[in-house]
Amino acid sequence: MAEAHQAVAFQFTVTPEGVDFRLSREALKHIYLSGINSWKKRLIRIKNGILRGVYPGSPTSWLVVVMATVGSSYCNVDISLGLVGCIQRCLPRGCGPYQPPQTQALLSMAIFSTGVWATGIFFFRQTLKLLLSYHGWMFEMHGKTSHLTRIWAICIRLLSSRRPMLYSFQTSLPKLPVPRVSATVQRYLESVRPLLDDEEYYRMEMLAKEFKEKTAPRLQKYLVLKSWWATNYVSDWWEEYIYLRGRSPLMVNSNYYVMDLVLVRNTDVQAARLGNVIHAMIMYRRKLDREEIKPVMALGIVPMCSYQMERMFNTTRIPGKETDTLQHLSDSRHVAVYHKGRFFKLWLYEGSRLLQPRDLEMQFQRILDDPSPPQPGEEKLAALTAGGRVEWAQARQAFFSSGKNKAALEAIERAAFFVALDEESYWYDPEDEASLSLYGKALLHGNCYNRLGTPSPTDYITSKLGLKLGLNAEHAWADAPIIGHLWEFVLGTDSFHLGYTETGHCLGKPNPALAPPMRLQWDIPKQCQAVIESSYQVAKALADDVELYCFQFLPFGKGLIKRCRTSPDAFVQIALQLAHFRDRGKFCLTYEASMTRMFREGRTETVRSCTSESTAFVQAMMEGSHMKADLRDLFQKASKKHQNMYRLAMTGAGIDRHLFCLYVVSKYLGVSSPFLAEVLSEPWCLSTSQIPQSQIRMFDPEQHPNHLGAGGGFGPVADDGYGVSYMIAGENMIFFHVSSKFSSSETNAQRFGNHIRQALLDIADLFQVPKADS
Repeated sequence: MAEAHQAVAFQFTVTPEGVDFRLSREALKHIYLSGINSWKKRLIRIKNGILRGVYPGSPTSWLVVVMATVGSSYCNVDISLGLVGCIQRCLPRGCGPYQPPQTQALLSMAIFSTGVWATGIFFFRQTLKLLLSYHGWMFEMHGKTSHLTRIWAICIRLLSSRRPMLYSFQTSLPKLPVPRVSATVQRYLESVRPLLDDEEYYRMEMLAKEFKEKTAPRLQKYLVLKSWWATNYVSDWWEEYIYLRGRSPLMVNSNYYVMDLVLVRNTDVQAARLGNVIHAMIMYRRKLDREEIKPVMALGIVPMCSYQMERMFNTTRIPGKETDTLQHLSDSRHVAVYHKGRFFKLWLYEGSRLLQPRDLEMQFQRILDDPSPPQPGEEKLAALTAGGRVEWAQARQAFFSSGKNKAALEAIERAAFFVALDEESYWYDPEDEASLSLYGKALLHGNCYNRLGTPSPTDYITSKLGLKLGLNAEHAWADAPIIGHLWEFVLGTDSFHLGYTETGHCLGKPNPALAPPMRLQWDIPKQCQAVIESSYQVAKALADDVELYCFQFLPFGKGLIKRCRTSPDAFVQIALQLAHFRDRGKFCLTYEASMTRMFREGRTETVRSCTSESTAFVQAMMEGSHMKADLRDLFQKASKKHQNMYRLAMTGAGIDRHLFCLYVVSKYLGVSSPFLAEVLSEPWCLSTSQIPQSQIRMFDPEQHPNHLGAGGGFGPVADDGYGVSYMIAGENMIFFHVSSKFSSSETNAQRFGNHIRQALLDIADLFQVPKADS
């Protein structure tokens, strides 16, 4: 109630003499400051829109063109070749004598200059788009740059020499191209050849041939038409059909987690850690709103699409019976907090002023010290978001569409993000390998009712004593590199810019006059409590079935791998193929995520890592009779094949997104395709992903080698398969996150992790590089 009281700007009473207003200076001051802050944001967005809209031009360059045109006219030189005169004759003369010829001439020159300036910007943008469509540099050997690529790089630098804003390059990025059907089908057949015997492969060849000749041409025409009309021919359908239309629980199946810096310990005070981190989060959001974040650039010159960052905050996934929707707010001034079964609303601002870390620490400590018990049904309420999407949609409509339940749910759904204050303690102890896996399990699903990954895009989770933080991210709105970019900024700001006192508290002094966080009020009937319990049981069964094995691989990292003259990613992926064959005695369809962010609104593509070359190497390793030189040769062929496939995927020539979109078109047209139906139903028994790092250089990793995150992970995609996430953390270390299901008798995450370890060592041994020097 203190919060509500503070928000009132004035009070009045009715007296015999009339109405007596009692104005509150402090409240009016906050209203005034809040309004000023809102107008500042509007003006910043208007300014950003202008600057971004004219990039690589600028208002200054417009002024230069105008001055050049006007100056030339005073020198009796008509650089417009008569166009200024034509414009002047076309201007309306309604003002008569009040519009002298000099004014008309200046106006004509301004119009001409603006046209020349806009034409120049359009030409530069189209040239930049054409240059960014060149991807030959990706296929050149390291250290052997062609003259064409060098000229291309110089042109890119010249056209983008000004300091770009976050979204400056968006309109200059090329569109994702639609591959030729024949090329996609051919690459698909190559990818499944090592997985099928001769009879099965012949059958698939016949299905592919029939599809290519009869069905595909019609579907391809619609897809090409969409690529002309839409910004990206894949992304909207991918978001809708892969994510938003999924009806199974998001927890484990879709959401993923990200870990803290695991080798350093900043403070033992839970509220203090959150104070710094949440402040850093809002600092990042402010930079995002002002577009002050630099675009991610490959090679330092090729911009990546920043579209996914637009919905990083203030985004809600609303459940539906058939499909969910993503609702994005322009701004949110509070976070939702969960602690001991209670929900709170915590304001991030006092008027227009962002709360400082010490103020936020005090507010979180107030929540931690609050002794009030949960209301009936409140403790496990979040389990609704962990169960099936249909059940949550029905419960939301039945029990949260009016009254105090609607108001409380809106406070959560309209939050910038969600914060969970856990009562459990988790950390990473290098002497206790199991501690990392327990930490990962806590982040992946918690106790099934203290994670809320859907109303806001990300849960921020802190363990008791503040030992470790973590994220649980909803996947529909963006992919892991986007969250990784944010998380690197937050952890770097926390460690190197904000800091702590000697006693572990945030720096500065708190303002005790701040109204405490507001406890959300619920009225949850017995029927709703039964639905909550049902969703909780579904989520618990799902969580209990997940086996997660996280480990730190210390013998070597990318330093040694590069000395083997191969890509670190290819090295790990081939090791995963060897490990899987040793684990299961067979090869399987393997998914590796790559990105297509060199194209506008690009998201991901699949690299099918199980190739004929990698299987040939694995089989030779298993035979044990080959010379090391022969094995090295087979490994290099497999590595080159993998690198080429990764580059093809990144440059829009992948397989799976094209086939997926053809399948969607076939469904719209009511066309049956046995080939597409079989391709889209194939299970990914090994799903892998590499976690990016060092997207933001906030500190020197050589000077601070222990400031390493352990990456993150996800649940298995197939019931009898593995999910593997890995981060090549610097020169001497790799983190792995391996998941499987206890219910499968064929998989075991720890066993597979041990096979990965041994496979890495065995491949490194082929090159006879001393691991002690790594």
